[in-house]
Amino acid sequence: MKKIVFSLFVSIAVFSLSLNAQTKPSAASVSIDKVIKMEKDSYDVGKIPQGEPYTFYMQFSNISKKPVVVENVMAGCGCTIPEKPQQPIMPGKIGKVKVQYNAAGPAPFHKDVTIKIAGVNEPKVVMFNGEVVAKK
Repeated sequence: MKKIVFSLFVSIAVFSLSLNAQTKPSAASVSIDKVIKMEKDSYDVGKIPQGEPYTFYMQFSNISKKPVVVENVMAGCGCTIPEKPQQPIMPGKIGKVKVQYNAAGPAPFHKDVTIKIAGVNEPKVVMFNGEVVAKK
Protein backbone atom coordinates (compact mmCIF):
# COMPACT_ATOMS: atom_id res chain seq x y z
CA MET A 1 0.00 0.00 0.00
CA LYS A 2 2.84 2.40 0.86
CA LYS A 3 4.38 1.74 -2.58
CA ILE A 4 1.12 2.68 -4.32
CA VAL A 5 0.74 5.91 -2.34
CA PHE A 6 4.40 6.81 -2.93
CA SER A 7 4.07 6.11 -6.69
CA LEU A 8 0.92 8.21 -6.85
CA PHE A 9 2.65 11.08 -5.00
CA VAL A 10 5.67 10.94 -7.34
CA SER A 11 3.39 10.87 -10.41
CA ILE A 12 1.49 13.94 -9.22
CA ALA A 13 4.73 15.79 -8.45
CA VAL A 14 6.21 15.02 -11.90
CA PHE A 15 2.96 16.05 -13.61
CA SER A 16 2.86 19.30 -11.62
CA LEU A 17 6.47 20.14 -12.49
CA SER A 18 5.95 19.46 -16.19
CA LEU A 19 2.78 21.57 -16.23
CA ASN A 20 4.60 24.43 -14.48
CA ALA A 21 7.49 24.25 -16.95
CA GLN A 22 5.06 24.51 -19.86
CA THR A 23 3.32 27.63 -18.57
CA LYS A 24 6.42 29.68 -17.75
CA PRO A 25 7.89 31.52 -20.73
CA SER A 26 11.48 30.62 -21.44
CA ALA A 27 14.19 33.23 -21.91
CA ALA A 28 14.25 32.37 -25.61
CA SER A 29 10.59 33.40 -26.00
CA VAL A 30 11.37 37.03 -25.10
CA SER A 31 10.59 39.40 -27.96
CA ILE A 32 13.58 41.18 -29.51
CA ASP A 33 11.61 44.45 -29.28
CA LYS A 34 11.60 44.13 -25.46
CA VAL A 35 15.38 43.78 -25.35
CA ILE A 36 16.76 46.27 -27.89
CA LYS A 37 15.43 49.29 -29.75
CA MET A 38 17.09 50.12 -33.04
CA GLU A 39 17.90 53.76 -33.72
CA LYS A 40 16.49 53.09 -37.22
CA ASP A 41 14.90 50.05 -38.84
CA SER A 42 16.26 51.10 -42.22
CA TYR A 43 19.28 53.16 -43.24
CA ASP A 44 19.63 55.22 -46.41
CA VAL A 45 23.35 55.60 -47.02
CA GLY A 46 22.84 57.79 -50.10
CA LYS A 47 25.22 57.81 -53.05
CA ILE A 48 28.55 56.08 -52.57
CA PRO A 49 31.48 55.79 -55.00
CA GLN A 50 32.05 52.55 -56.86
CA GLY A 51 34.95 50.37 -55.67
CA GLU A 52 35.42 52.16 -52.33
CA PRO A 53 34.27 50.40 -49.15
CA TYR A 54 31.67 52.42 -47.26
CA THR A 55 31.41 52.06 -43.46
CA PHE A 56 28.56 53.09 -41.18
CA TYR A 57 27.10 52.03 -37.80
CA MET A 58 23.70 50.61 -36.91
CA GLN A 59 22.93 51.80 -33.37
CA PHE A 60 20.59 50.26 -30.82
CA SER A 61 19.70 50.83 -27.17
CA ASN A 62 19.48 48.13 -24.53
CA ILE A 63 15.96 48.65 -23.18
CA SER A 64 16.04 45.60 -20.91
CA LYS A 65 17.15 45.39 -17.29
CA LYS A 66 20.02 42.98 -18.08
CA PRO A 67 23.23 43.23 -20.11
CA VAL A 68 22.71 42.37 -23.78
CA VAL A 69 25.20 40.21 -25.66
CA VAL A 70 25.20 40.37 -29.45
CA GLU A 71 25.72 36.71 -30.28
CA ASN A 72 26.12 37.10 -34.04
CA VAL A 73 25.64 39.49 -36.95
CA MET A 74 25.09 38.20 -40.48
CA ALA A 75 24.95 39.89 -43.85
CA GLY A 76 22.60 38.97 -46.67
CA CYS A 77 25.48 38.95 -49.17
CA GLY A 78 29.25 38.74 -49.41
CA CYS A 79 29.61 42.43 -50.27
CA THR A 80 28.58 43.38 -46.71
CA ILE A 81 30.78 42.76 -43.66
CA PRO A 82 29.09 43.42 -40.30
CA GLU A 83 31.00 43.43 -36.99
CA LYS A 84 29.30 42.84 -33.66
CA PRO A 85 30.19 44.67 -30.46
CA GLN A 86 32.66 42.61 -28.42
CA GLN A 87 31.44 43.67 -24.95
CA PRO A 88 27.96 43.25 -23.43
CA ILE A 89 25.74 46.33 -23.74
CA MET A 90 24.60 47.38 -20.28
CA PRO A 91 20.98 48.41 -19.56
CA GLY A 92 20.21 51.88 -20.91
CA LYS A 93 23.41 52.02 -22.96
CA ILE A 94 23.94 52.15 -26.73
CA GLY A 95 25.48 49.39 -28.82
CA LYS A 96 26.78 49.66 -32.37
CA VAL A 97 27.07 47.17 -35.20
CA LYS A 98 29.77 48.25 -37.64
CA VAL A 99 28.77 47.64 -41.27
CA GLN A 100 31.14 47.82 -44.22
CA TYR A 101 29.65 47.66 -47.71
CA ASN A 102 31.94 47.14 -50.69
CA ALA A 103 30.24 48.68 -53.69
CA ALA A 104 31.47 46.72 -56.72
CA GLY A 105 29.24 47.99 -59.53
CA PRO A 106 27.17 51.12 -60.15
CA ALA A 107 23.50 50.54 -59.34
CA PRO A 108 20.92 51.08 -56.61
CA PHE A 109 21.15 48.50 -53.80
CA HIS A 110 18.99 47.11 -50.99
CA LYS A 111 20.80 44.98 -48.39
CA ASP A 112 20.18 43.62 -44.92
CA VAL A 113 22.03 42.78 -41.72
CA THR A 114 20.64 40.30 -39.20
CA ILE A 115 21.43 40.87 -35.52
CA LYS A 116 21.14 37.87 -33.16
CA ILE A 117 20.93 38.62 -29.42
CA ALA A 118 21.90 35.85 -26.94
CA GLY A 119 18.84 34.37 -25.22
CA VAL A 120 16.38 35.67 -27.84
CA ASN A 121 15.19 33.33 -30.62
CA GLU A 122 13.93 36.00 -33.00
CA PRO A 123 16.71 38.01 -34.68
CA LYS A 124 16.42 41.64 -35.76
CA VAL A 125 16.76 42.31 -39.49
CA VAL A 126 17.84 45.85 -40.37
CA MET A 127 17.82 47.08 -43.97
CA PHE A 128 20.08 49.56 -45.70
CA ASN A 129 19.98 50.98 -49.18
CA GLY A 130 21.62 53.51 -51.41
CA GLU A 131 23.12 53.94 -54.84
CA VAL A 132 26.58 53.10 -56.06
CA VAL A 133 27.79 55.72 -58.57
CA ALA A 134 30.60 55.24 -61.08
CA LYS A 135 33.84 57.06 -60.44
CA LYS A 136 34.32 60.11 -62.64
